Amino acid sequence: MAWDHPTGLATAEIGDGSLNGLSLLLSRAFFDKRISQEVSGDSLGEEFKGYVFKIMGGCDKQGFPMKQGVLTPGRVRLLLHRGTPCFRGYGRRNGERRRKSVRGCIVSQDLSVLNLVIVKKGENDLPGLTDTEKPRMRGPKRASKIRKLFNLSKEDDVRKYVNTYRRTFTTKAGKEVSKAPKIQRLVTPLTLQRKRARIADKKKRIAKSKAAAAEYHKLLASRLKEQRDRRSESLAKKRSRLSAASKPSIAA
Repeated sequence: MAWDHPTGLATAEIGDGSLNGLSLLLSRAFFDKRISQEVSGDSLGEEFKGYVFKIMGGCDKQGFPMKQGVLTPGRVRLLLHRGTPCFRGYGRRNGERRRKSVRGCIVSQDLSVLNLVIVKKGENDLPGLTDTEKPRMRGPKRASKIRKLFNLSKEDDVRKYVNTYRRTFTTKAGKEVSKAPKIQRLVTPLTLQRKRARIADKKKRIAKSKAAAAEYHKLLASRLKEQRDRRSESLAKKRSRLSAASKPSIAA
């Protein structure tokens, strides 16, 4: 028995990360294979001869995604929490779990899209995927990663190295514009000055709060002393009245 419904195979090349969607007949070579297993492309046709594909995922005709570790070709309902694959979990409480439908990681005939990665390139080039090289347009933005890329020390200025992957393009108005990423976490004299100002402001606030606390404790101690003095004075008056009342009166 053969299945002849078209299935989209979303293939990607590891070298440059480019994606390409191909509408092919789902081959028996993929049936009963799991996610992360490698499949030879010889059974897909002559143009895929010599290729080796790795199954990375997919979804069925209703859009339910395949989940790694669920060893079934059908659909199951699992309790998932936020951060788990196949469940975004936006708008949930912390630690809240929801029961969601996911598809197992075993390939069968009910899939509409199967995601593949080219592990080994074959004899022929695939049009739009392996016949052209797409360079990486964007380099790193973080200063430490730029230093790591160009093997720089902390004393070197990383701002001039960003120009190596500065790109120039033409806008819709026909104007030539060059663009480079804004460097993040770049240590400059201005940032050091702001850091010193923050530390000085923090020390000033700490000294002010300590002075206010000392003044408060001093005032509190004086108030408590006054309260004790008033109480001892009232107790002394009370004792004197009681002692005067307890003395026997002398008869005339």
